[in-house]
Amino acid sequence: MSNAVETTLPSEWGDDERMNFLFSEFKDSREVNTMDWDSKMNFWTALVLQNCRERCTVCVNLEELNKTFRRKEKTPLGLTTVIQSMARCGKLQRELEFAANVDCGWLSWGVGVLLVKPLKWTFSSLLGGSRVALEESFVLIELVKEKAAEVLKLYRNSELASHSVVSFHELCTLTRGVCADESTLCMALLQLQRDKQVAVSSNEGGKVVKFCQPGQARVSTVTDVDIGIYQLQQSEKLLEERLEKLGLEAEKCREEARALLREGKKVQALRCLRGQKRVEKRADNVAGQLESIRGIRDRIAQSQTDKMVLQAYQAGMASLRHELKDVTVGGAESLLDQIQELCDKQDDINQIISGVVSNADDDELEEELKSLLEQSDGNVDIPRDVPGEHPLDLLPAVPSNDLDFNAKQLEEELKMLTL
Repeated sequence: MSNAVETTLPSEWGDDERMNFLFSEFKDSREVNTMDWDSKMNFWTALVLQNCRERCTVCVNLEELNKTFRRKEKTPLGLTTVIQSMARCGKLQRELEFAANVDCGWLSWGVGVLLVKPLKWTFSSLLGGSRVALEESFVLIELVKEKAAEVLKLYRNSELASHSVVSFHELCTLTRGVCADESTLCMALLQLQRDKQVAVSSNEGGKVVKFCQPGQARVSTVTDVDIGIYQLQQSEKLLEERLEKLGLEAEKCREEARALLREGKKVQALRCLRGQKRVEKRADNVAGQLESIRGIRDRIAQSQTDKMVLQAYQAGMASLRHELKDVTVGGAESLLDQIQELCDKQDDINQIISGVVSNADDDELEEELKSLLEQSDGNVDIPRDVPGEHPLDLLPAVPSNDLDFNAKQLEEELKMLTL
């Protein structure tokens, strides 16, 4: 654990009485005083996690913890119990056990990088209460998951995201700000491999990491095609750097020729110009090689796109065939004829129902009108089919005497008001 970052200590660190309690050994049994036990355990667990976050690391060991939390020449006596309890709760795990839970493909090359410094592994039972070795390293599960998410996000937001396969060295450079060392990066990659987000491999060019691409549920294994594309990418990068250097060299030759010509040294100037032409010729050759590699990469990308489209066509064809397996042209025509026949039948039924309802409504209305006339005019017999006559024309006129009287009375009252 690196000491480059100063540890942030809690406020009670200056309280001697409180710290004497926290620095003391745990009781043999939690049941003796549950509240004190839990208080002390929660304090040290939170402090260990906080310290590792500040240091951008995911591993701890007892020796480093004793140095980090030393106070007034005293070291905490209960850190062994804290580590045992965190392991029992699944909050941390031995480094080697953590790595062993991942596919053997990683271990073939990863452990050598993983164990940056020599570690002394013990085979005694940690959970059985045995003594924890000072140099034995443990992985904090919560922190390694956080670090794995940071590494994945950093990769996807970088220029490397255009390449599914990247070198371990490039990844170290990219994650330098979030991983304290290579061991921390390896732990994060181990977690990502456990989550099926990365696959690792080793070849003549070194260690490579393949990331799961957006839209994929899990990463596929590193294939020979992936290695070939990676090598093309590395060759392209190397040629680009060489082309840039040749360009600078040619420009340097030209500047030297110009300076010698000003001094009147024509022979030396011509020699520099010849050197410039040679450099430019080499640059043309490199540019041609670079163009060829880019052409191959474009063809590979196009072939991958074509493959994806063909797979989509095949999936669509299989789905369509499955959906139409019980459907025939004759069956479709018969079905349409039956639908049309049913629609015609429904129209006929609607027409019949509409006529009956209309006649019935007319008869009812005629009877209701006759009843109204009998009530208002004393059983007046109205011919039903006399042309030019309407039953409403035979109603008596509305009397107007009362209305005229009321109007005259209002005029008289108005005159009285004006007096």
